[in-house]
Amino acid sequence: MKKLVHILSLFMIIWNVSAQSGTISGTIKNNQNQPLENVNVVLKGTTIGTRTNLEGQFTLNNIQNGNHTVSISHIGFASKEITINLANFNDLGILILQENNQALEEIVLNGKVNKYRREESTVVSKMPLKDIENPQVYNAIPSELLKEQVVTNFNDALKNATGVTRLWESTGRNGDGAEFYSMRGFAVQPTMTNGLPSLTNTTIDPINVDNIEVIKGPSGTLFGSSVISYGGLINVVTKKPYEQFGGEISYINGTYGSNRLTADINIPLKDKIAIRVNSAYTTEESFQDAGFSNAFFIAPSLKYEVSDKLTFLVNTEFYKNTSAKASMIFLSRYAPLSFDNMSLFEQNYKKSFTSNDLTMNNNSFNMQMQALYKLSENWTSQTVLSKSTTKTNGYYQYLWDSANGDEFTRFISKADGTFYTTDIQQNFIGDFKIGKMRNRLVAGLDYYNSRLINGGAGWIGYGTVSLVNGTDTNGVDLNGDPLQTVLTQPGVDNALAGSFGGNTEANQEVISAYVSDVLNITEKLSVMASLRLDYFDGKTSQYDAEETKSQVAISPKFGAVYQLIENKVSVFGNYMNGFQNVAPITVADLDGSNPRTKEFDPEQANQYELGLKTSLYKDVISASISYYNIQVKDRVITDPNNINNSIQGGEVESKGIEISLVANPIKGLNIITGFSKNNAEVTKETPGDGYLGLRPEEAGPETLVNFWANYMITSGQLKGFGIGFGGNYASEYKTLNRANIGTFELPSYTVLNSALSYDNSKFNVSLKLNNLLNEKYYSGWSTVTPQRLRSITAGVTYKF
Repeated sequence: MKKLVHILSLFMIIWNVSAQSGTISGTIKNNQNQPLENVNVVLKGTTIGTRTNLEGQFTLNNIQNGNHTVSISHIGFASKEITINLANFNDLGILILQENNQALEEIVLNGKVNKYRREESTVVSKMPLKDIENPQVYNAIPSELLKEQVVTNFNDALKNATGVTRLWESTGRNGDGAEFYSMRGFAVQPTMTNGLPSLTNTTIDPINVDNIEVIKGPSGTLFGSSVISYGGLINVVTKKPYEQFGGEISYINGTYGSNRLTADINIPLKDKIAIRVNSAYTTEESFQDAGFSNAFFIAPSLKYEVSDKLTFLVNTEFYKNTSAKASMIFLSRYAPLSFDNMSLFEQNYKKSFTSNDLTMNNNSFNMQMQALYKLSENWTSQTVLSKSTTKTNGYYQYLWDSANGDEFTRFISKADGTFYTTDIQQNFIGDFKIGKMRNRLVAGLDYYNSRLINGGAGWIGYGTVSLVNGTDTNGVDLNGDPLQTVLTQPGVDNALAGSFGGNTEANQEVISAYVSDVLNITEKLSVMASLRLDYFDGKTSQYDAEETKSQVAISPKFGAVYQLIENKVSVFGNYMNGFQNVAPITVADLDGSNPRTKEFDPEQANQYELGLKTSLYKDVISASISYYNIQVKDRVITDPNNINNSIQGGEVESKGIEISLVANPIKGLNIITGFSKNNAEVTKETPGDGYLGLRPEEAGPETLVNFWANYMITSGQLKGFGIGFGGNYASEYKTLNRANIGTFELPSYTVLNSALSYDNSKFNVSLKLNNLLNEKYYSGWSTVTPQRLRSITAGVTYKF
C-alpha cells in the first residue's frame, strides 16, 4: 500500500509538471522563401536550444508556461527575437530572416565560408536535395566565382566545370545555333533555365546567372529527350528578387574593343512584392582581322508572396545581338583528308575570312511563370509555364575543305527563321514519412511543344580561300587573273539574288508523366527510384524528311546513397537512362524496288556510375570522385546486307573518371578544380562506315583539367585585396576521326589566367589577364577554330 501511494504521488508530480510545460515550434526561411538549415534557436535566459533541420524546422520541448523570449541567429543574417506567452503549445509558423549584407561581406573577407560551393539544388532531382545525399553528380558554378574571374561570356563560365569543353562557338543558326560543348563523350547545348526548357540560337549572357548547374549523365527520366544529351545537361539558375533594396552597377573595359556595362537592381514593393532587374550592354571586336558583337540584355523578374501558402515567381529575359562571325572551317567529311599538320592553320590564325558587313541578327525572348502553393506541411504544388522565342536573320557562312591540302570553298546563305517553344509543368512535391522512413517525392506532368520555321535565301558557293597564299578569290577576270571575292552586303546580296531555300517547318509535341521518390531507409541509407513515360509526335530535327508518329519511350532511373559519416562522407551509385526519338527513313529493297517509310524505336543510353562525395571540416572541403560507364544502343545504321535499308544496332561506349574539388582550406583562400579522363568508342557499326573502334568526334579531348584559386587578405591595412590564378588544360583532340577519311588532331593546350582585385562594402575593382602566355589553341568538331589570344580586362563595381 505504501509503495502504491509513492507511485501515485510520483505520477501526480509528473502530470503536474507536464501540464505546466509546453512546446515551441516553427519554420525558418530566408527572404527568398528557402528553408535555412542549422539556424540557432535559443530560449533566452535558459540552456534550452536547438538547430533547424534541412527543412528549416525546429522544436523546443519541456518549456514551462509563461512569458519567454526566443532568440534566433544565423551567420550572414540579422538576428531576431520573439516574445511569446506560452500555454502548452505555440507554433510560430514561418519566420523570415533578412540577409545582413554587412555580415555577409565580413564572412567573405574573413574566409569563413566556402564561396564556390552550393550545398543543395532544387533542380537536379526536381526537389530540394543536398549534394551529399544525391546519387547524381553535378557541378555548380556560382555567381561569386564569375565575379572574381571577371567573366563576361558563358564559355568562360563553363571552364570551371569538370570535364566540359566547347566544341563549337555560337553560329546563330535557327534551331541549333547555340554553343556546343562536350560532356562525358557527347555533345550538349545549354538548353535549360531554372530546370525548364529554354532553347536559344545564340549565347547566354552571365549577368542574370545565380549559378550554373552542370548535371552529368543521361537525364531523360526527369527532363525528357528534347533538351538533354547523353552526357548530361546545362541548367542556368537565374537571380531571384529578395525583400530589401540593393544592387550594383559595373563597367568593364578590355582588349579587342571590349566594353560592358551591367546593372543588378532589386526593389522591394509593398504587400510582399519585389522586382529585380538585371541588364547588360556589351560591345566587343575579334582578335582576328574582322568580327564583332553588339548585344543588349535585360531580365526583369518579380516575386509576389500572396500569402504564407502562395507565391508567384516571374522571370523574363530579352536579348538582342548583332554580330559578324568568323567563317567556320570544315575539314572534308566525305573525301580522304589532305591535311597532315597544323602549320597552314597557324599561318592563318588571325584571319576570319569574313567582313564586318556580313552580319547576323539574333533576338530572343524567354518567360517563365511559377506558382508555388503550400498544400500542407508535407506537400507543395508547383505550376509552371515557360515560353521562348528566338529569331535569326542574317548571313551565315562556312568554309568547306576542297580536299587538295590548301583550298576551302565558301558557302553562304542569308538565313531567316523563328523558333518557338512552350512548356507547361505541374509538379507535386512531398516530404513525408511512412512509418519511420522519410519519403521525398515529386510527381509531375509535362507538356512540351516547339515550332521551328525557316525561310530565306538558298545556299551558294561564293569564292575559294587558299591557306597557302592567304587569298580569297571568286573565279578570274577577263585577263585570267584571280578575281577577289566581294565580301560586302551588296555583293553577297547580288550573288544570292534569285536563290530561295524554301519555306520549311518542323513541329514537336511531347506529353510526359514522371515520378521520383527518395526513400530514407535509415538516417544514413537512402535510395532513389524514378520513372518517366514519354509520348512524342513530330520531327525530331529540322532536317528530317518524315514526321515521327506516336513514339513512346519509358525511362527509368535508380540510385543509392550511404552516408559513411552523416552529412560528411557518402558513397553512391546510380543507373540512369536517356533516350532520343528517331525519325522515320525511306528504305527500299536491294535492287531499289519497293520504297517505303520505316519507323524505329527510340534510341537508348544507359549509365552506371559509382562514386564518393565529401563535405569535410565544417564544409571547407567538398569533393566528389566517380567512375561512369554509358552504353548507347539502337542507333540507326546502314543494313550490312542491303545498302538501301537501315536498321537499329549501332552502339557507342563512353566511360571515364571525374574528380571535382571545392575548398576553403584557410581564411581567404578559395579553390575550385577538376580532372576528367574519358574513353569513348564506337563499338558496333556497319563495316566500312569508318567509325568502328574509333573515338567519336563529338567526344572532345580525352583529358581535361580546370583549376582556379583566389586569395583575399582578411585583415590589416591590405584587407580586401585579392589575387587569383588558374587555367585549363586539354589533351590532343581528334576533330576528324574516320577510318575511311583519316584523322586530324588538334594539339593539346594549357591556358593560364590571373586576376587582381580589391573589394569592400561599396566598391569592387578588378583586373583580369586571360591567356597570359598568349597560347595558340583550337576548338572543333570536324572543324578547326582558333581561340582568343591574350586579353586584359579591367572592371569597377559600385554596390548599394
